[in-house]
Amino acid sequence: MIIVDRALKARQEAGNPVKVGMIGAGFMGRGIANQIINSVPGMELVAVSNRNLDKAQRAYSEAGILNPKTVSTVGELENAIAHGEYAVCEDATLLCHAAGIDALVEVTGAVEFGAHIVMEAINHRKHVVMMNAELDATIGAILKVYADKAGVILTACDGDQPGVELNLYRFVKSIGLTPLLCGNIKGLQDAYRNPTTQESFAKRWGQNPSMVTSFADGTKISFEQTLVANATGMTVAKRGMLGYNFDGHVDEMTKMYDVDQLKELGGIVDYVVGAKPSPGVFVFATHDDPKQRHYLDLYKLGEGPLYSFYTPYHLCHFEVPLSVARVVLFKDYVLTPLGAPLVDVVTTAKIDLKAGETLDGIGDYMSYGQCEKSHITQAENLLPMGLAEGCRLKRDVPKDTVLTYDDVELPAGRLCDKLRAEQNAYFPTGKVVAAVG
Repeated sequence: MIIVDRALKARQEAGNPVKVGMIGAGFMGRGIANQIINSVPGMELVAVSNRNLDKAQRAYSEAGILNPKTVSTVGELENAIAHGEYAVCEDATLLCHAAGIDALVEVTGAVEFGAHIVMEAINHRKHVVMMNAELDATIGAILKVYADKAGVILTACDGDQPGVELNLYRFVKSIGLTPLLCGNIKGLQDAYRNPTTQESFAKRWGQNPSMVTSFADGTKISFEQTLVANATGMTVAKRGMLGYNFDGHVDEMTKMYDVDQLKELGGIVDYVVGAKPSPGVFVFATHDDPKQRHYLDLYKLGEGPLYSFYTPYHLCHFEVPLSVARVVLFKDYVLTPLGAPLVDVVTTAKIDLKAGETLDGIGDYMSYGQCEKSHITQAENLLPMGLAEGCRLKRDVPKDTVLTYDDVELPAGRLCDKLRAEQNAYFPTGKVVAAVG
């Protein structure tokens, strides 16, 4: 049911727009800024923070807002907001502290920096909409614990595949079916891609080569499907997911899965390479009522037992403002962990790694991420992909081997490591959430 547009219109007519602060002004952040400023009546982007101030200014200028006010204190930011001025700053904590901001959009894609910012926002009672699957899949469960205690909402966003999958999942459940698979359609999957191989594509679209690589090497989809699993109570069929190659329509895949196995697992997350419609997401579900199955067949969904529902697109930054409106106006989150993590993303060697080397970042040259069940991750002491950057190798690790904590020395003093340890302690191995259904 679409109600957000009319609620925002009412805020516009009342002269009381939803006020948003954004942290991070890269490629996606600039798209969000342009969308809010030029296409979302009833919402205002009052402040943008970026560690490179020029990028924050660029986000406004590309949206047609020239000469936003540069601020360096909370007081200056609050004064700018009170006087209807747009503000930019380098210090993201100003947005976390300032009055007059209804919600923050976190678009950094950084795990350690993002952890600091989200915790600061939560501590100052700010709702946070995250476009940061890397952070969310690594320590989202414990961040949710802190957000709940503070009485604020922490959620992923509409537009990215996880949010689109959850919207479809909620729709399918709402009409009485039981979702058993949430899937993501990809055009390419090659674990050995790197920023050099992806450089021309990144340049063509004005994107970061490492970010583009994380799409191609399977790391990003692993983070995304981990979010879906932990928000639904689903799991993975195996390490790395099944990941079929299939060049037909996704509707034709319903016979490829064992329904009894899906039920026994409590539902799974998965992906397919090459299927249509691409890019898109899908949900396969069952119905127990033979009378309703007769109607579903009449409505061209087939005889079952699995019925296919899909969304043939995901529109990323176009939909992020809808997430903000859902949170602020209706206290409705898009996607957040149910409780204990069921799936993690584990670090896997992309090349033969040597003792003494320091691991580079997500979407770089040395590692890629794969989904794994959380109880296995903890039992085998596997290294989460979101924590891999900056770790120093204590021993050689062959290509395609999953790294453990015993293989590395962690950088000293990181908040993300502290929060991950808290998460493991708060949700000990074997503690699970209720299955879907």
